[in-house]
Amino acid sequence: MAPPSSWWGSEEQRGTPVVVKMDNPYSLVEIDGPGMPASDNNKAKNKNAKQFTWVLLLRAHRAVGCVAWLAAGFWGILGIVNRRVRRSQDADDEPDAEASGRGRTMLRFLRAFLLLSLALLALETVAHLKGWQFPEHLPGNLQELEEQLQHLPEQLQHLPEHLRQLPEHLRVPERREIQGLLHRAYVAWLEFRVDYIAWAIQKLSTFCILLFMVQSVDRIVQCLACFWIKIRGIRPRIPTAASAKKNRRGRKSADVENGDADDDADGYFPMVLVQMPMCNEKEVYETSISHVCQMDWPRDRMLIQVLDDSDDEVCQMLIKAEVTKWSQRGVNIIYRHRLSRTGYKAGNLKSAMSCDYVKDYEFVAIFDADFQPNPDFLKLTVPHFKGNPELGLVQARWSFVNKDENLLTRLQNINLCFHFEVEQQVNGVYLNFFGFNGTAGVWRIEALEDSGGWMERTTVEDMDIAVRAHLNGWKFIFLNDVKVLCELPESYEAYRKQQHRWHSGPMQLFRLCLPAVFKSKIPFWKKANLVMLFFLLRKLVLPFYSFTLFCVILPLTMFVPEAELPIWVICYIPVLMSILNILPAPKSFPFVIPYLLFENTMSVTKFNAMVSGLFQLGSSYEWIVTKKAGRTSSASDILALAEETVPARPTAKLVRGVSEGGLEEWGKLREQEAAEWANKEDAAAALAAAPATPKKSSKAKKPNRIFKKELALAFLLLTAATRSLLSAQGLHFYFLLFQGVTFLAVGLDLIGEQVS
Repeated sequence: MAPPSSWWGSEEQRGTPVVVKMDNPYSLVEIDGPGMPASDNNKAKNKNAKQFTWVLLLRAHRAVGCVAWLAAGFWGILGIVNRRVRRSQDADDEPDAEASGRGRTMLRFLRAFLLLSLALLALETVAHLKGWQFPEHLPGNLQELEEQLQHLPEQLQHLPEHLRQLPEHLRVPERREIQGLLHRAYVAWLEFRVDYIAWAIQKLSTFCILLFMVQSVDRIVQCLACFWIKIRGIRPRIPTAASAKKNRRGRKSADVENGDADDDADGYFPMVLVQMPMCNEKEVYETSISHVCQMDWPRDRMLIQVLDDSDDEVCQMLIKAEVTKWSQRGVNIIYRHRLSRTGYKAGNLKSAMSCDYVKDYEFVAIFDADFQPNPDFLKLTVPHFKGNPELGLVQARWSFVNKDENLLTRLQNINLCFHFEVEQQVNGVYLNFFGFNGTAGVWRIEALEDSGGWMERTTVEDMDIAVRAHLNGWKFIFLNDVKVLCELPESYEAYRKQQHRWHSGPMQLFRLCLPAVFKSKIPFWKKANLVMLFFLLRKLVLPFYSFTLFCVILPLTMFVPEAELPIWVICYIPVLMSILNILPAPKSFPFVIPYLLFENTMSVTKFNAMVSGLFQLGSSYEWIVTKKAGRTSSASDILALAEETVPARPTAKLVRGVSEGGLEEWGKLREQEAAEWANKEDAAAALAAAPATPKKSSKAKKPNRIFKKELALAFLLLTAATRSLLSAQGLHFYFLLFQGVTFLAVGLDLIGEQVS
């Protein structure tokens, strides 16, 4: 249908008709008809000015909306920062694994680095606006210019007398007056950074790149070995026939002595001691004890030790009540409590192993307080010891009940899946050695005693006993297909403290066990693997180059462009390594970029912990228990399983919850939890919402805090990203921008927020 306008509805096409596309009502296409005079075109353009005005107004409205959206987002970020600062105003007074010593030194270094980068950014911005950007051969030009200015008085002497004598109101300006003080400072900075700073940065970056490439080659070799294991189906097998081998002390193994050396591994039930060390584990003690008590093993061949180091009296009473409940149901379980937490977990295990009845047991299984073993755990692990007297440890894999809880747990799942699937499995198959994970494993008690038992000299007592057992010739087996459910830290604060302990302890152990490694009688290649790969490359080199290369050298190269990092170091190789890390968890592939950025962010904590442990600085020997949320598996029916396997009274029914004797203590615990919150309103809300019976989900949420080192690095990287715009370095800008935003999110404690 033609428009009502007369100039549009004429038979002869004159002017410039406008076609409006329905898929985009603001897209105008002008079509010039054949033989149209210029005057008609001008007339049509005047008539179409109103339509173009409306289009411009609509586009302006859209631009204003975009600006308003950005302003609202920026205002929201400021609000988050304000809330985090107010909630964390007393964070420095809390006990923290990094609150003293090396942590404060690094924070001062980062602050000074940030202030220097801001000053350099201001100088570079002024130089860019004034056009002081010179080509690469700048120093030569400056030298020639200075020489010409120096010879200027000599040239003036060769001039005629009347030209050399200037009027009184005229004089030859000095060089500093022509250039200006700021320009001279900028030129001096250029010469200094070319002659001294660029050279040092280039040497350091070359060294870090070399370490990066060595570690990448090691990672690729491990992945290829894991791929070969998958193709060939290589995995530990339970012995089908027990030979009458003698153990290391010259006596026959227990299965041969007991007449159990048959082809059926199901008839092999040696004496097993199960140890459950815990400390103030009020969120997870009940679930863990219930799972361990329902393991499928003859009750007269198993003893469960609940080793409680809790200093909370209410928590002690709750755990003791839970142990009493299972003891009344026929489970062979005892409760042990230490008055002093000397030696942390190692001291707890050492104290339990000193009991007289331990000599009656051949194996010991260890489970931390948040682990939930399946009923067939012992039947899948203990038979591997049969007929293999040199086997000292059988380690199972971890699986996580809360791996999809938030972004932080998803990223942790990627790391730990690679650790178990690749590192532990490859080392177990080809070396018969790996680091004990501290839980979900079964030890031969003879191997523990032969290696010196549990020692309290480091915070990684599990790695310590594994290294000493390896030096004494014991072999290890890793079972990748046997999984034990556990819980991941759901807050960044808890995860950071855990990582500090995991990276500080190995450096302590490296200092202590290095002489023993060289004195041991194991083959030379095993010594080299232990020192060069196990400790140096994977525990020291990795956090060193990751922090130095991506958090120090890369920002420096933005202000010292003469020392440039190659693109493949910044982008291609890290992305390839991230893809290799994520292969054992293929469902997490969409998080490959956040994983890469988050690992660079965690390098600050890991580097700080590594230096603290290596040089015994700060709180390198401090152990802070990782906070748990009390997640349980919804797939297993614990009630039905318990009724089938645990003899119970006819009138009693197994209920998954704390015992009736612990309800009063639970009420006291709820009051104590509410009193811990700094905000009185949150405490009142927690008390009001507390149910009559305990529920894990009713726990009030602890306020978030801010992390100063991460925030300082966030602003540093964002400053470097701004500087990269002046040099038109596109890829460097995007990497620094995204990495800075990641540091900002972690520093504001947004990484552990709930994911819908």
